Amino acid sequence: MRIDSITKSYAAGAVLLTFLLLSLSGRAFAQRDDSQQLTQLLGEAREEAAELAKDADEMESLIRTDVSWQTHAEMLDRVKNHVNNMARIVAKLSETRSSGSELQEQAVDRILPLLKELATNTTAAINYLNQNKSRPKTDPYTQYLHDNAETAHQLSSTVSSLFEYEKSMTKIAKLKNKLELSEQ
Repeated sequence: MRIDSITKSYAAGAVLLTFLLLSLSGRAFAQRDDSQQLTQLLGEAREEAAELAKDADEMESLIRTDVSWQTHAEMLDRVKNHVNNMARIVAKLSETRSSGSELQEQAVDRILPLLKELATNTTAAINYLNQNKSRPKTDPYTQYLHDNAETAHQLSSTVSSLFEYEKSMTKIAKLKNKLELSEQ
């Protein structure tokens, strides 16, 4: 089950990367330069999303163990903190969105809906746990955790793919400029 969600995450990242490669021409990428601030924020988002995915997996694995609802609450708090950190990073990305390349703008646009879904599921899981202070092991709680783990992996994969794609395109643009200068 976990392997399927990881495979789906990597497949989604590969599809996203392919889509970006096909939809962006070299000229579209070169129209506006990357913003160093956005690049740094995407790097922070990549690190936070990876931690979020790891903790969301751990949170989902609690369903299969005999731990107290308090342990669930502590773990949910960790996930909530990651979601809040991602929200702060995305807010900064959104503020400076138009100062960067079109790829960087697209990155912000792709991250936001995934983050909203994570926030909604995390809030629902917290509310469920607050109302049912017993060891949670049934739907809808288990579904919230499962959905969170899948969405966290999708977010992590998306941010990581966009970050790596941006680095690659920057290298390509620099090499292209270097070749053009050597031809002159």
